[in-house]
Amino acid sequence: MSSPSPESPPAPEVFPPTLREVLLRPRWIGMLLLCLVVAGVFAWLGQWQLARAVQVNPTPPGATEEVRPIGDVVQPGEYLKDPLVGQRVEADGTWVPGDFLIVESRYNDGVKGYWVTGQLRLDEGETDVAGPVSVAVALGWAPTTDAAHAAVEKLEDEASDADPVTVTGRLIADEGPVLPPHGADPQTMTRMSPAALLGRWHDVDELSVFRPYLASGEAFGGLEAISSPAPEQGSTVNWLNIFYAVEWAVFAGFAFYLWYRLAKDAWEKELEDLADDEEAEGADDGPGGAAATRG
Repeated sequence: MSSPSPESPPAPEVFPPTLREVLLRPRWIGMLLLCLVVAGVFAWLGQWQLARAVQVNPTPPGATEEVRPIGDVVQPGEYLKDPLVGQRVEADGTWVPGDFLIVESRYNDGVKGYWVTGQLRLDEGETDVAGPVSVAVALGWAPTTDAAHAAVEKLEDEASDADPVTVTGRLIADEGPVLPPHGADPQTMTRMSPAALLGRWHDVDELSVFRPYLASGEAFGGLEAISSPAPEQGSTVNWLNIFYAVEWAVFAGFAFYLWYRLAKDAWEKELEDLADDEEAEGADDGPGGAAATRG
């Protein structure tokens, strides 16, 4: 008679891990460190955008009202920097006959009218550029097209004498050319653009031109003076930059949420696998499983 075989010891009970235990595993701690780096980059980008959202005018109060030679503020071909927009300057030169042109849709104290513009050929030594140099000048405002054309005729007569003039006014950035309205005269101009005026000027061989234009403070040719108040000082808020800064903050928070979501998914998958293993073991120990073993 054979002796009964000793019973095998019961298998130790397996407890499912907690979410905290899963989060503290080396793999997920490493993932957390990576998320910290990514979130730090996003936070830096958000701070960079936020720092540029509030733009403080670095120009001291009243600095734009000091009249300076035009060559000390900007050179021909250069873009006008923001702190210098509206700077009062003076320029010496002579008017070029045949280049007095009219720009429509110009408002003066809320009233729609016309600007008469001219090409001022600067005296030698006004800039650091060799050769002829010109600046586009808005000479004054007219309420009607007839008044504007009358001013052009008067200015042409005065320019034929080639008398030197000194123009004092504000430097304004180029507004950029634009196509005339549909059906309008193709020669119609509604934007003050030295680039567009240059295409209609005479005697432009080897000519250097200022990118900004000069809005004269004194009216010429019987025109009315152009209303050009001093630029406002202070800070401006760029809401687009603030929006971008908020976006970077959201991205930084999403990096941590992604880490937590992935770790939680892994934990839930582990719990499901343990539950499946327990069900499989229970099926093996059931009546069917025992009968199969005895058979």
